[in-house]
Amino acid sequence: MSEISKRPIRVLIAKVGLDGHDRGAKVIASALRDAGMEVIYSGLRQTPEMIVNVALQEDVDAIGVSILSGAHMTVFPKIIQLMKEKKMEDVLLTGGGIIPQQDMESLLAMGVHQLFAPGADTGEIAAYIKLQVQKNRSF
Repeated sequence: MSEISKRPIRVLIAKVGLDGHDRGAKVIASALRDAGMEVIYSGLRQTPEMIVNVALQEDVDAIGVSILSGAHMTVFPKIIQLMKEKKMEDVLLTGGGIIPQQDMESLLAMGVHQLFAPGADTGEIAAYIKLQVQKNRSF
C-alpha cells in the first residue's frame, strides 16, 4: 500500500463570497472529521482564487463549497477553471447549499462531482467522498 493511500483523506470546506451563513459548512466539517477525515475550514468570505490556493497548499483530496448566496453559477465555474489551470484534476470538487435542480445539473455537466441539498445525510456525504477519493488514489 502506498504512502498516499495510507494518509487520511484531506478535505477543504469553503465558504465563498459574502454569504455569512456557515452553520451547514460547520456541520459538514464536523461530520467529515467524525468519519476520520482531516478537515480544513476556510472561514467566511473566500474568493475562488483563495479556495483553490488553499486547496493546493494543503494538498487536499477534496473541496466542498458551501454556497447559499445564489452565486453558484459564477463561483463553481471559476473554481473549475482555476483547478484546471493548476492541474488539480485529481481533486474532488463537491458542494452544497441552495442550488436549484436545473443549476445542479448544469454544474455537474461542467465538472462539479456532486452537489448536496440542504438536509442531505452527512453519512452519505462522507461515504461519497471516501469512495471517490479512493478511486482517485488508485490511478
